[in-house]
Amino acid sequence: MIKYIDSFPGKNLQADHTNYLYFGGTAYLGLQTDIEFQDLYIKNIRKYGTNYGASRKSNIQINIFNQVEDYFAKLVGSEACVTLSSGYLAGQFIGHFLNKKEFKLFYSPNTHSALYINNPEENKPKSYITFSSLSIAIRDHLEKQSTITPVVFLDSIDFSGANFPNFKGLQALPLEDVILVVDDSHGIGITGKNGAGVFKTIDSLNPKELIVCCSLGKGYGVQGGAIFGSTDRIKELTATTFFGGASPASPANLASIYQAEVLLNAKRILLHQNIEFFIDNVDAITKFKYMIGHPAFTFSDEKLTNYLEEHYILITSFRYPNEDANLMSRIVISAAHTKEDIRNLCALINKYYIF
Repeated sequence: MIKYIDSFPGKNLQADHTNYLYFGGTAYLGLQTDIEFQDLYIKNIRKYGTNYGASRKSNIQINIFNQVEDYFAKLVGSEACVTLSSGYLAGQFIGHFLNKKEFKLFYSPNTHSALYINNPEENKPKSYITFSSLSIAIRDHLEKQSTITPVVFLDSIDFSGANFPNFKGLQALPLEDVILVVDDSHGIGITGKNGAGVFKTIDSLNPKELIVCCSLGKGYGVQGGAIFGSTDRIKELTATTFFGGASPASPANLASIYQAEVLLNAKRILLHQNIEFFIDNVDAITKFKYMIGHPAFTFSDEKLTNYLEEHYILITSFRYPNEDANLMSRIVISAAHTKEDIRNLCALINKYYIF
C-alpha cells in the first residue's frame, strides 16, 4: 500500500497520522537528514547557488567540477571521471554513445533500466536470464563477427547476489574481448575501500575496457551522476554534443561530497557496524538474500511486510520498475539507525519466524 508523506523519509516517518520506523529507501549513509551534512550543503548552496544551468563548455568554468572529478578518479582507481546531473543520464549517455555499428550490445541478468536504450530492430539489445546463456551468445557473436566488439551492461549490485562481491558470472565471459559497462549506483560511496565501489575489483578481471557509471544520490546523498573510465574514453564522451548540451550536476552538490570526506568515512563505519549488528541478531537470516558489506536484505514473503507494518515498521516493497514487474521487498539498514531501532526490528522478525 502506498503511503503519502510530507517530508524526507529518514529513519522515522509519519504517514496517515501514524509514526513508523523506516527500514527502506536508498539513503544508506543517512546524509539527507544529517545535520552536519545539511549545514555543509546549505553553506555550499550559498556559495554556488541553487542550480547551475550553463553548459560545461561555457567560457565561464567553475573549478569545483574538475576538482571533484579528479578526486573521484583517484578514489575509484580510474584514469578519469566526468560528472553529470543524474545517474540515469550517465547510464543513458553511455548506452547511446556506444550504440554504433562497431559495437554489439548485450545485457546481463537483472540490468537496471537506466542502461537500456531503444534500438532499432537490426541492433536490438537482448537481456539474458543467466550468465551461461550470455556467455554462449557472446562467444557465438565473436566467432561470427569478430570485428564488432561486444559490450556487456550490468549492475554491480542487482540484489540477487549474482554479481557483487565476487562477480562469478562475469568471470565466465571472454572478458579480454568485452567492453564492460557497470552501473555501480548502489555500491559507490558505501562499498570498497573508502567507498570506492567496484571499479578496482572488476578492473582486476582484465576486461578489454571498463566503464563504470553511477548515481551519487544513494551513497552520497545528493543529486548527481558520474562516469569512470580511461582518459581517452572520457575525452570522447565530453567532446559530444550530448554532454555539451546538458546542464551539469549542481556544483553545490559536488562540493558537499568533496568537503565531507571525514564525515562520509565515519558514516560508512557506522553503517557497516549496523549491518553486522542486524545479521548477528536475526535468527532467521537465511530467509533473506543479501551481500556481505551491503545494507539491503531482500525477501519475497509479503506477509512479513504486512506483519512489520502492523508493528509500525515500514520497508521498501513495490513493483519495480513497472506494475508488471515482480514485487520487490527489502529491508535496508542505514547509518542513521540506532542499535535500539535495529534491535526492535530483529525482535519482530525473530518473533514472526517462530510462528
